[in-house]
Amino acid sequence: MKEIIPFFILIMSVISFIVMGYDKSQAKNHKQRVSERTLWSLAIFGGGIGAYIGMQLFRHKTKHTNFRVGFLMLLIVYVFILFWLVKANNPSMI
Repeated sequence: MKEIIPFFILIMSVISFIVMGYDKSQAKNHKQRVSERTLWSLAIFGGGIGAYIGMQLFRHKTKHTNFRVGFLMLLIVYVFILFWLVKANNPSMI
């Protein structure tokens, strides 16, 4: 099970990153947007790293404090989880 978690986080992060870019594009073109609930759900359920990187790269939702702080906190949590999993699988590392 521990081996699946990094892949899940990677896949969810890629999806979150793409959705952030898509939503930014939709916003620029004044088209139907992705709901904030969807953005948060993707970030919370494994996509925190991709959501934060997408937010910064696309400059999307950066003026919203709850996104800036929340996505940063989720990034930290998921990086910690990945670090912990690597350490647990390789005790001699680090």
